Amino acid sequence: MGYIIKQPLNWIGYDFIPAEYLPEGKDEYYLRFEQNKNQKTYRNLTAEEIQILEMNHNESTDWNDVLVTDKFFPKQIKRSKFFGLVRIGDMEEVYLEYRDIRLPVGIYNSQIISCDLGDCVALHQVRYIAHFIVGNEVILLNVNEMETSSNAKFGNGILKAGDQDSSRIYLELCNENGGRSVLPFDGMQAADVYLWTRNRQDKVLQQRFWDITHAGFNDIRGYYSEIGDRTVIKNSHTFKNVKIGSDAYIKGISKLKNLTVNSTSEAYTQIGEGCELVNGIIGYGCRVFYGVKAVRFILSSYSQLKYGARLINSFLGDNSTISCCEVLNSLIFPAHEQHHNNSFLCAALVKGQSNMAAGATVGSNHNSRGADGEIIAGRGFWPGLCVSLKHNSRFASYTLIVKGDFLHELDIKFPFSLISNDVTHDRLVVVPGYWFMYNMYALMRNTNKFISRDKRSFKNQYFEYDILAPDTVNELFTGLSEIERAVGKTLGIADPRGWLEAEGKATEEIFVDNAEFSKRQVLLLKPRESYKLFKKLIRYNAVCQVLEHVAPAVVQEKINDFIASGTKRVQFENIGGQLVPVPKLEQLLDDLKKEEVNSWAAMHARYHQMSNEYITDKLHHALASLAEVTERDATSWDAPFWNELLDEALATKKWICEEIHNSRSKDYHNPFRLMVYESVEEMNEVVGRLEDNSFINQQTAEFENFTSKVAAFNGAF
Repeated sequence: MGYIIKQPLNWIGYDFIPAEYLPEGKDEYYLRFEQNKNQKTYRNLTAEEIQILEMNHNESTDWNDVLVTDKFFPKQIKRSKFFGLVRIGDMEEVYLEYRDIRLPVGIYNSQIISCDLGDCVALHQVRYIAHFIVGNEVILLNVNEMETSSNAKFGNGILKAGDQDSSRIYLELCNENGGRSVLPFDGMQAADVYLWTRNRQDKVLQQRFWDITHAGFNDIRGYYSEIGDRTVIKNSHTFKNVKIGSDAYIKGISKLKNLTVNSTSEAYTQIGEGCELVNGIIGYGCRVFYGVKAVRFILSSYSQLKYGARLINSFLGDNSTISCCEVLNSLIFPAHEQHHNNSFLCAALVKGQSNMAAGATVGSNHNSRGADGEIIAGRGFWPGLCVSLKHNSRFASYTLIVKGDFLHELDIKFPFSLISNDVTHDRLVVVPGYWFMYNMYALMRNTNKFISRDKRSFKNQYFEYDILAPDTVNELFTGLSEIERAVGKTLGIADPRGWLEAEGKATEEIFVDNAEFSKRQVLLLKPRESYKLFKKLIRYNAVCQVLEHVAPAVVQEKINDFIASGTKRVQFENIGGQLVPVPKLEQLLDDLKKEEVNSWAAMHARYHQMSNEYITDKLHHALASLAEVTERDATSWDAPFWNELLDEALATKKWICEEIHNSRSKDYHNPFRLMVYESVEEMNEVVGRLEDNSFINQQTAEFENFTSKVAAFNGAF
């Protein structure tokens, strides 16, 4: 417990930086003046101004340390106390209005300790504010406590001179035991976190991450807290060591401590009632409301925490929402959705475009000999209602898990699959390609949904939202190999491809190995259908990339460039929502280790460079995949070959559009869905008419556009 110390009254507001940490020749204000470069000319108060101030029941231990500009109106300062060096910006005889609040400019019923106040600020009932730099046209209303320590770090995982290492803030991600911890910093991206949490055995690389983080900061004490221009803070309790950007709106909070809140007029951040946020970084355009508790966290831009959400030791990617639930020790890539009070996520790496259903429990099984291990889930991860998973487990992209308790570790290598328990026969069931076969509407709508929700104003990092992309195409190839292996082993066939390519439904049961760490069987349903589907999707993706990114007049030239490059299909890695060819990623990390990349800004520049090259990389990957799946070298791709592909792609696009309509129309023809309405007309009023569905109509238009693109390539090869 700390001890209350008595000091002389006239010391309040001075000696902010302890003498032992002051550089020679510097005073305690030198960093404050560097932070606040407003170029204003301040002056001392006149005797008349001091008299007016005191008549209005204002006090100061030394009026000589209250400095003002020539635009000063002492009558607009009432019942306030000033300690230390206080500088007040221009004042006007006006009031500030924000959402029906109207407050006169000035300082009323407040206690100011060694602060810089900007132009036309309205401070009302600020009971204690110490060592803050307040911007222009800021409203502070009914705030209890605002203070700053000389060793303030504003949520960054650094130390100031004299700090103990035990006080350093880490984010303990992906694992409960801290073995993948990173140092948070303002501006940290999901890609930064992901790369730092991987390759823990590479001590040189890990040290470089540590070094470039520290190179971006210094250990000097004495930085003030900041509140940006036009920010409004009202009816709030405690602020300590905070840096808040411009145009933010903060109301009714319990505590903000050791925090950076990024905000601008174009992407303003709001924080609402009952929130306690400690040791964190909040990105631009975020919304945090209604009883949120977050500790040791980073909330990326345009994300939301709402309705009692708890986010601890976690990183949440851009354009994500978490409400009503608890997330611990997790690294979550962009476009994550988790809305239900009884969902729980712990010790996980979730690679984005994901959705946690009500009752889903990922973590804290309490059935192992130590802390939770790890869950790694590709894009589109969707554990359904009341799913319980066991660590360690790994899931390919777009895995949907049916309600149930999964008591064993899982390694699902099939993308777009459905996972369920066959309780009657006590076995796991895997349906590869389920989304395409049975719920095309939901699958294809995802891409449009995530694109529309991407609110970033500066999209210099390419986030991949398409369901068919280099990562999922590579997983399709893995799925093909796994299906072949399962069929070959189950049926004792040396070359199972003939069996898989045969017509008709298979009557044999096929079992797959190494999908579950248990002695029970894992049944692979629809192996023939999924095998043919996966191959068709790989071919379709190649045609889509050509149609999208190559003009008919130069298509043969682009193919020749691809042939000349000798490109083979390469692996891509999802680094925070951005897909990067593994060779380029390895080169980046090698350059970091060789100190050719020496800052996070340089790392980000390389991400942006790889984003600029991504469309070409994606096209080459699609062509390499086409060569592999068709078992034809690109030099043999003639006009009949391409014409057949174009015809098949057109048929595939038509099938996709039809299945989008069909999978949605089931909801309109299901009698159990109809029974809650008095008539079809009432149902249409409530849920909308099928023929008015904007997404279905959009897909119809896209099919017509696709048809036109295919026609434009006639004779191009």
